[in-house]
Amino acid sequence: MSVLELSIPRPDDWHVHLRDDAILAKVITDTAQTFARAIVMPNLSPAVTTAASADRYRARICAALPASADFTPLMTCYLTDATDPKDLEVGFRDGIFTAAKLYPAGATTNSHAGVTDLAFLDNVLQTMQRIRMPLLIHGEVVDPAVDIFDREAVFIDRSLAPLVHRYSELRVVLEHVTTLDGVEFVYSQGPNVAATITPHHLMINRNAIFRGGIRPHFYCLPIAKREEHRLALRRAACSGNAKFFLGTDSAPHLLSDKESACGCAGVYNSATSMACYAQVFDEEQCLERLAGFASEFGADFYGLARNSGTLTLRKGATLAAPADINVGGGKIRHFLPDDPVSWHIDSLESR
Repeated sequence: MSVLELSIPRPDDWHVHLRDDAILAKVITDTAQTFARAIVMPNLSPAVTTAASADRYRARICAALPASADFTPLMTCYLTDATDPKDLEVGFRDGIFTAAKLYPAGATTNSHAGVTDLAFLDNVLQTMQRIRMPLLIHGEVVDPAVDIFDREAVFIDRSLAPLVHRYSELRVVLEHVTTLDGVEFVYSQGPNVAATITPHHLMINRNAIFRGGIRPHFYCLPIAKREEHRLALRRAACSGNAKFFLGTDSAPHLLSDKESACGCAGVYNSATSMACYAQVFDEEQCLERLAGFASEFGADFYGLARNSGTLTLRKGATLAAPADINVGGGKIRHFLPDDPVSWHIDSLESR
């Protein structure tokens, strides 16, 4: 008998971009009405590089929340070559920072101020290892000689494997893993190394970006890979292994910035992500494992209590794409794959 309804503990999003100002005000509700907590990415312009700037950003997020929202933003520090380990430690001890984010300089949106050489982070990483502060990594090399579809695998060989070997007690999350290479690396490491997986990388491969022409709303970084990699991600997400958990990497951009001569990378999926995850777990015949992936493993890795609320999903008619979000004179488009999604959120009980 097919399952038509599924209730899970309220999930968390362990990787989301909320942006700032007008975009923040428009997108925050989609995240807050589904997820109890979210790890908020710090790649604003200017980036969130200090505890003081993170505290101010958190205040702006909370001010933008609907009055009835039950949602906690978890802040991250954008690492640079000049990050102050003392500020990082104080921010973590004071509950301002939950984690720190490593962007190789130039790897993605607003990453020009990112780290140019891991050697500059030695004192920072020693401090993080000592205080048990998680390091979140955008795992791609920026070497222009490396093919864009190989940048994650090369980063693992050149940078991630040596880093994990040198800082063996450091807690590391390989964010938005996209390859079989990444999955196998995470499996091969101890419990300090985990990975987040997005809904779009579970549902599309690189062909989707070019089917019928260039599809800018399927373009993200890390870019979607070959089908063999998508299938490896699905096996990992659905495995019940606690090293893999939910992270949407929802990244809003205005249509004018996506549909341009040099379109921005990013998929906005906050409103559709749980329906997409449920679709994947249903297709893989393991809906009973969705709760672990979405609601339990991430909280456990971060040492936080699991949520007490409940999210109920229902299977029915094909999910229609939500209307574009109006932001001033622009719009933001929601993600849905070409293949139909037959799940939707039915109800949410916060507590």
